[in-house]
Amino acid sequence: MRKRSGLVVVLSFLVILSGLLAGGWLFLVFRHKNIVTPEGQTAYLLIPHGADFEQVMDSLTVNGFLKFEDTFRWAARYENLPSHVHPGRYGLDPNMNNQTLARKLAMGWQDPLNITLSGTIRTFERLASVLTRNIELDSSAVMEYLKNDSLIAKFGFDSVSLRGMFIPNTYQVYWTVSAEQLMERMYREYKHFWNEERRGKAQDIGLTPFQVSTLASIVYEETKMTDEMPAVAGVYMNRLRINMPLQADPTLIFAARDYSIRRVLKKHTRIDSPYNTYRYRGLPPGPISIPSIEAIDAVLDYDRHHYLYFCAKEDFSGYHNFAATLSGHMKNARRFQKALTQKMKEEGQAP
Repeated sequence: MRKRSGLVVVLSFLVILSGLLAGGWLFLVFRHKNIVTPEGQTAYLLIPHGADFEQVMDSLTVNGFLKFEDTFRWAARYENLPSHVHPGRYGLDPNMNNQTLARKLAMGWQDPLNITLSGTIRTFERLASVLTRNIELDSSAVMEYLKNDSLIAKFGFDSVSLRGMFIPNTYQVYWTVSAEQLMERMYREYKHFWNEERRGKAQDIGLTPFQVSTLASIVYEETKMTDEMPAVAGVYMNRLRINMPLQADPTLIFAARDYSIRRVLKKHTRIDSPYNTYRYRGLPPGPISIPSIEAIDAVLDYDRHHYLYFCAKEDFSGYHNFAATLSGHMKNARRFQKALTQKMKEEGQAP
């Protein structure tokens, strides 16, 4: 009887021990915090299209993201990750356990990232480069889309007007976004930006949204001082109203397709191009760059004044002197030229 009781105790102990061991193993497999990231901050795992489970494991282990590879493999098999690998960008939090990460990857729960359109963007090559800077998509794929008239026509744009579809801002997208999805996103943002209020303002000043973008691109190229943009826009609106040539130097640089030009010369005014606003009156055929939101709003709310001319200030602050008459403009120009000559002498650049 005693032997039997002793056997029961031993068996009970073994059962309890087995349960504890099994529970510990299950904890290690499913609930153990197994993720290691630099300085304990969120890191990101990139899984490209076509990657398989072993490539995912390579990325996790080579980058040192896992404390224990085996326990994660168990959790991955439980969540069917080996047969459900989804491309994408996935945030790795040090507080994640094996099961949470395995399920996230198996379900394809990506973390979005930001792409920012900013700075001076004149060419489609530059645009494609900025758009694809942080995503899987290659810039050449976006370039092919931008140059495909049949594809961009569905948005109501062509190669001449297309720069106006892009609104400089920060947008959230997935790392795996396609060229088509990216363009559709940009078009939705364009439609959202050109709301009823902005369209109403454009109508009030006698311009279409496309024409506003075209003029705004000139304003943006003329000055980066946002508080001065409405005044510059006012000059061009005055010239349009009296059918005076815009004579905007940035349009000549665009016509020449030479963005290294720092000073427009007489020869540039003879370029035979519809973008030559010295030769042709009115607005050019389309935007010469992607205008900033501030430039667009500056055109919509341009300053009502009598100025027809502006010239860089002699203090080289980036601001301009404005004039209502050609004689007043020439005085401003001479003042600037005198200051420039003196500055070049001081820097040892004068002839």
